[in-house]
This record gives sequence, C-alpha cells and structure tokens, in this order.
Amino acid sequence: MNHALRPRIGEVLLARGLITDDQLHIALQRQKDDYRPLGEELLALHFITDQTMREAVSEAAGYKAIDLSGFVANAAALALIPKPVAIRYILFPISFDAANGNLVIAAANPDDILTRDATSALLAQASELAKQRINCEWRIAPSAEVLAAIDRFYDHELSIEGILFELEGGEFDFNALTQTGVSYSHPIVRLTDALLSDAVSHSASDIHFEPEEQFLRVRYRIDGVLRPVRSLAKSNWAALLVRLKVLSGMNIAETRAPQDGRVSLSLFGRQIDFRAASHPTLHGENFVLRILDRKAGIVNLDKLGMTPAQLALLVRMLQRPEGILLVTGPTGSGKTTTLYSILNYLNNDTVNIMTLEDPVEYPLPLTRQTSIAEIVKLDFSNGIRSLMRQDPDIILVGEIRDHDTAEMALRAAMTGHQVFSTLHTNSAISSIARLHDLGILESMFADNLIGVIAQRLVRKLCPLCKKSYEADNAERRIMGSSAGITLHRPSGCADCEHLGYKGRLAIMEVLRFDQGLAELVTRRAGLRELTDYALAHQFVPLCDDGIRRVKEGITSLDEVRRVIDFSERVPE
Repeated sequence: MNHALRPRIGEVLLARGLITDDQLHIALQRQKDDYRPLGEELLALHFITDQTMREAVSEAAGYKAIDLSGFVANAAALALIPKPVAIRYILFPISFDAANGNLVIAAANPDDILTRDATSALLAQASELAKQRINCEWRIAPSAEVLAAIDRFYDHELSIEGILFELEGGEFDFNALTQTGVSYSHPIVRLTDALLSDAVSHSASDIHFEPEEQFLRVRYRIDGVLRPVRSLAKSNWAALLVRLKVLSGMNIAETRAPQDGRVSLSLFGRQIDFRAASHPTLHGENFVLRILDRKAGIVNLDKLGMTPAQLALLVRMLQRPEGILLVTGPTGSGKTTTLYSILNYLNNDTVNIMTLEDPVEYPLPLTRQTSIAEIVKLDFSNGIRSLMRQDPDIILVGEIRDHDTAEMALRAAMTGHQVFSTLHTNSAISSIARLHDLGILESMFADNLIGVIAQRLVRKLCPLCKKSYEADNAERRIMGSSAGITLHRPSGCADCEHLGYKGRLAIMEVLRFDQGLAELVTRRAGLRELTDYALAHQFVPLCDDGIRRVKEGITSLDEVRRVIDFSERVPE
C-alpha cells in the first residue's frame, strides 16, 4: 500500500464519527508536550477504547491489528527474536509455522526501517541455520501492549517438559492461582497455556483432563479419535484444575456438581474459544475443553465435500422461501459446521437471520445469535416464541430435542420463515420416524420439510504415506464390484505422526422433500417404499457417498465402515 495515500488515525476516527474535532484538537495539543502517538493520546484521555484504537490504527497503517491481551506465547516464535531486540524495536513474535516458515510479528511501528532491517538480519541467520526460508508477516499493536507482552513472556520456560521439570522442585503459592491477574512466572499458569497451545497446534477438537487414582491422563481428540498425549503427576491436578476453572469463569469452591464455562484466548495470532465442562468422578473432577476455532468454524458451501449433484440439490432446496431443513447425525459429525456454512451462504444485508443455540459456538456477522439459558428459563421452545417477535427471515434452532421445540420450529416454518435445525437420527429417511416419535403429525411436517441432510465425518488418508492394495472378495462385495479393484490403507509417516490419517471430511446424503415424498409420508408409507422413491429421485445414501470417497483414494474402507453400517451389503 502506498504510504502517502494512507489516512491518518485522526482522519479515520473523525470519518467514523468516533471522536469530535474538539477532542482531536485537545489530543494534538497534548502530543506537542509528550510526543506520544496520537492513538495513545486519545486513549489516555479516554476519548476512545482499546478496541476502537486498535481498529483505527490498523486502518490508518494498512496492517492487521492484533489484541495481545489474553494472549498465549509461542515458544518457537520467541526463540527467533531475542529479548533485547524485541525491547529495542518494540516488537513481539506472535507465532511461527515451521511447515511453511511463516513468522508473525506484532510491532508498534511495522513501517520503521530500522525495525525491518534488524528483523531481516535476524531471520536471514535463522533461515541459514534451519536451511529453510523464514518469511515475516507483520501485525500492528499499541506499544504498551507489545512491551507488556515482552515483559510477561520472555525469560520463562515454555515447553511442557521444562515446566513439568520445574514443578518437580515445586513449592508454589496455591492460593495465588485463584487470582485472575496471577503472574505468568507461576509454572501452573505456563503449563495450562502450554497444554492449550499444544492441543491447538495439533488441530485437536477437544482436550480431556481425566484423573485416575494415581495420575492425571491428558488426551486430545484429533480427527474424531481420542489420543493419549500426557500422563501427569496427580499432585499437579488440584492446582491445574483451579487455573482452568478461573480461566473458564467457574466456581472453584464447587467440586461436587457439574459446571460449564467458556474462555477466549489468542493463540498463533488468531482468536480461539474454548467451551469448558467439569464433571465429578470417583477420582476427582473430570475436565473437558471443546476447542472452537473461529477461522476453521465457517466453511464455504462448495467446500463441504458434496458432489456437484448434491450441491445443486442443496442450493435448489435453499431457494424455497419457507419451510424447515434438518441436519442429522451423531454428536461430533459436523452438523454445526454444515448449518453455519448454509447460514453464511444465505447471509446478506437483505435478510434478518436469528439463531438460538446451546451455546453460540462461532460468531457470524449480520446475525443475531442467542444462547439458551436455564437461569432465565430461556429454552429452545420459549426462545423460538421470542424470535418470532423479532421479524426474522431465517431462524436457526440449535437442536430439536422434544415435542414443544419441534412444534414451535414447524409453526415458524408454516408462517413463512426458513428454519434450520439439527436432529439426532442415523439417516435422512429415519428423521421421519423421529419426528413421529416426538409427537408431530405427519400431515403437519410433510409439506413443511424442505429436506434432510445426514452426515458423518471420516478421517482422510495421509497423501504422503497411504498404500494401495488389491481388494479381497468381501471388500469387492461392499464396493459393489465383481472385478478387481485397488483400494488404499493407512501406513504412517512423520507428517501424520505415524497414524496414517490426517484431517477429516464429511460424507453426506441429501434428501429433498418434494410433493411425491410428502404424499408418501402423509399416508404413512413404509421405510422400503420411502427409500425406493428417494433413490429414484437423486437420493444418494451415505454408504454410497462413503464408497465414492474410498474409490477416490481419499479415505480407507475400514474408516468408512467405522461410522457407517454395511451389514446389509455383506451376507452372513
């Protein structure tokens, strides 16, 4: 960006109506005396907030702004920039991705030539030692935040092994952990941050802290499968649990009842939310953190992995102005991601989208999102009644659990709204029986269902180490082929941590409710008749979509069989 064309921070704030001419004049007068940046002058005068200044400085400077409060240090990044250099040039290393050699640095003045030259010289040396080119990506942050981060994170042991070794000698003030402003020098604080950072770096979706009689087990759920990663001394669990509860806003004195909480931290230069839950067990409180990565949470509709025919069918369903669309599958099958992708596709200035979730997982722009709350008796059923008074065009109901919620969601669909929700069933067609079990008349939902998406998540084979082999007779029968067919199985390499799998993808079936299917549902046709009709009208079952992925070599047959029942295809 041409520096001469960049707007000044005062101009940005004035244009946004965030300060007045008089306030700008006062700040400029004070700036003549103490020579501080204008943004910091306005902040000191309480004319703007930290967030306002961060956004305005970012726009004026042409760099992305970053919030260094609630930040978790990255040991690999800190190792590249010595503390004296960081202090002298007021910069702080945010994250380092060894895979692509990308280093993110926050600085008070990223355009400063001396800052750039010093950083380039350091990274040239590091690139030569690592035999890898290291690229620098700049962010902007207030100098006070940068200096505070330098003071907080440098000169401390940050590796999990080093912190555990430090704890072995360990006398520490247990009561200090109950304070939110506890010093970062406390080893339990650093251990907590190191474990959270490690889990995010491994793309884990959940962290499990599981106390046993003699030790604490730590497991990550990666690609849908739990993996043991640490066994810690049981003596550390009490202090670690207190720290986790403080971060999550829980009551540290309550140990006999389940609790829920939430924490938001900045890791690797992006905001990561954690949904926390504690549960009393025989050997102490179990603690689980669900990792909600905003960057990975919203996927474009065309990136969900559907075939062109499935995507076209879904888009056609979404063009219907009213009715209800359901996404089904077990817990952890990616239903929320699919719903958010649909909302993101429909989201624009001309529609009012309102959601009712338990809880809100990912923030969506232009969307009014609400978490249900038992304390004020706001459940899904009552929440839908309230949303209907807010003039919505599109409503998302997190889950249909009971008759009242199902009835209210369908009434919303009948009165000219698009409604999206989830339902716990094994397949798209079985959602018909599930709605009947909830006490909803077929005549009520048959004409108001837009369609049903059923899905599962399967692990993808590591492309670097997967091995091909010739399918045996049983596998050919499952694949629907009498001739020889080549399949792939996992092997294991350093890139996939010797698991053979890396990443996940969704396999789906999309069932559109047209007039013919609605008539069959109304007269309570059997499962076979419903299935035959669907198959004759573009419906592709989950098992066939899974087999498509196996034939493409993206996943293994064993992995698909792990989540889908193929018993009808294999004779006893």
